[in-house]
Parts: sequence; C-alpha cells; structure tokens
Amino acid sequence: MTESEHMKVTKKAIDYMHKHLDQEITTKDIASYVGYSTYHFIRVFKEVTGITPRHYLSALRIESSKDLLLHSSDSNLKTLLSIGFRSIGSFSSRFKQYVGMSPKSFRQKTGTYVSHLQHYQNMVRPPSDDSVKRIPYVTCHIEAPVTFNGLIFIGLFPRQIPDQRPIVGTAIKHSRKYCVFSEVPRGEYYVLAAGLPWGLHPKHYNFSRTSLRGKSDKIRVSDHSNIEVTIKLRGPLPVDPPILINLPYLLFEKDKKL
Repeated sequence: MTESEHMKVTKKAIDYMHKHLDQEITTKDIASYVGYSTYHFIRVFKEVTGITPRHYLSALRIESSKDLLLHSSDSNLKTLLSIGFRSIGSFSSRFKQYVGMSPKSFRQKTGTYVSHLQHYQNMVRPPSDDSVKRIPYVTCHIEAPVTFNGLIFIGLFPRQIPDQRPIVGTAIKHSRKYCVFSEVPRGEYYVLAAGLPWGLHPKHYNFSRTSLRGKSDKIRVSDHSNIEVTIKLRGPLPVDPPILINLPYLLFEKDKKL
C-alpha cells in the first residue's frame, strides 16, 4: 500500500465524517465505508493524521460548533445538538476542554481577542531572554514562506493536535526565526506551530483553514535535555487535524499576566 493510497483513503474518511456530523457514526462505520477492516483503518488513519478517527471526529464537531457560535443567532445553542452532541451540558464541557473557554465566552469575546491579536502587530514589546537557557530546554527554529506576515504560535503538546493548552507555548512575529522553551517538564511532546496572518476579520477567523501549519517529530525531554527542532510552516492540508485551542485567547491571557 503506497502513501498516496493511504492519503486518499484518509481524505475519503474525513469527507464522510464531515457529511455525517449529526449522526452517531462509529469507527467501524467509517472503516466499512472506505473498504477497510476496523483495525487496518485505524492504523492507516493515525499514520496520516497523527490521531485516531474517533478523536478526529470529535475535533471536527467542536470545530463546526465554533462556526455555529460565530454565525448563528441561536442564543440557547440548540442548533449544536445537530452536530452529534446529546446535551448542552456535554457539549459545553467538551468545548471548554478543547478550546480553553466556555461556548458563551467564545461567542461574546472572540472579536475582542482577535482585535488584540491585530494590535499585537504594532506593539513594542521587550525581547524574550533567550540568552538564558535553563536545562532542560528546547530550541525551535521556524522556517516560514517569505510572503508570510503575521504571528506564529508555537507550543509543546502531548498529541499531534492542538486541542488543549500547550505544556509550554509562546507567540513570535514572523520576523523572528526562533524561540527557546526553558525548564520544560519531562515528557514526550510534539512541537506544533501555527502561522496566523495579520488582518483577518474575526468572523472569518477559522484557524484550521487560514493558518500555516507545522510540526516536529515526537521529542523526549529528560532532566538534561538540550533539544533543537526545525519547524517548516506550510499551508493547511485536508487531512490536518483542526486547531481547536483559541490561539488569540492564549495571547490575551498571557499579556494580562505581564
């Protein structure tokens, strides 16, 4: 089986997920649709996307709910039951877990957070003290297209999907080419990066469709680690897991603490 065939099958599965968000489909259902055994399908899907089909489907539902929250006038969120959640309570709990804030806050404050991100473009900020590297540390070098202008979020995540707060994270302008995370907790991580261009309207701010993406192979941080990784940013692919964590909110929250 070639890599291109794996990619084709995964895209077909993701398209099926998109079309059946409102139904209680199982991994077995999706595997049957693409003509694979359940075991083989899970292995291939995870090989391509980095996460299981079940996890990916849950992420798609949360991503769809973000669009509904920004564009729907249904204040009591009943329309969200149409994307596979059985109750408002279960949806709210899962949303906050993945996005980092409640659905109500996301609906009311996204414009404020994104405006804060845009103001960041002209803010004069003290440089990070990257000269002091305290073990264990991870140095991240960023390669972005020469035409990109915006903010680059970089973080260490336990999985290959940004669906929670990073273990450590930061944001740098496109003109800067690296960052350093010092005193990183021991563990296994992926370095994930997202490049968000300046000037997008909050209503159009779908991170999964508008941001550049990049990730490292798994890194293992021990007590004495000195790790260097290079992240090459590229455009989003159809098989990329959704970006669920609210990136402008993380920046807003961090700045409030300064």
